[in-house]
Amino acid sequence: MTKRLQPGDRAPTIEANAAGGGTWRLAECSGSRAWLSFFRYAGCPLCNLRMRAMVKRADEFASRGLTIAAIFQSPAISVEGAFANPLPPFPLLCDPDERLYAAYGCESSLAGYLDPRNLGELARATANGILPGRMEGTKTRLPADFLLDEQHVVRVAFYAARIAEHIPFDAVDDFLREGARDGASR
Repeated sequence: MTKRLQPGDRAPTIEANAAGGGTWRLAECSGSRAWLSFFRYAGCPLCNLRMRAMVKRADEFASRGLTIAAIFQSPAISVEGAFANPLPPFPLLCDPDERLYAAYGCESSLAGYLDPRNLGELARATANGILPGRMEGTKTRLPADFLLDEQHVVRVAFYAARIAEHIPFDAVDDFLREGARDGASR
């Protein structure tokens, strides 16, 4: 089993291919807070539903000084096919070898994959026209989210217990409010 990251740990280095071309590096974001959101595969309807919600708030998060990167265990061609027209306003990183998932202690779980609470979110995705695509990578992968401070120290590590779960937006808002208070007191 991979070791989970804890608050206070330094975030592992990220250098990955981004959908649409180029390489994205976490080091290039030094001095800004970051949200690293690890998804399953590009055709996952639950992931697509969450991405839509993140895209709706992307401009607001950026205006509050938050850099977002979404990581998928799919190759670039799959990620680009799932999220093109246009690509979201933040990088979509492609990690088909799942090395970043290992570095960040991301987990998989058959129980989390089969959890009946996933069905409500799956029904919501289907009702929004999001149908399942081709599964790629670890089938039972669980999402994970990491909120990093300006020095890229982990402040919040959220490991999902089921495939339809991500960090609540309220926790991201709290993290940004805390950062605004810290910046005001310096």
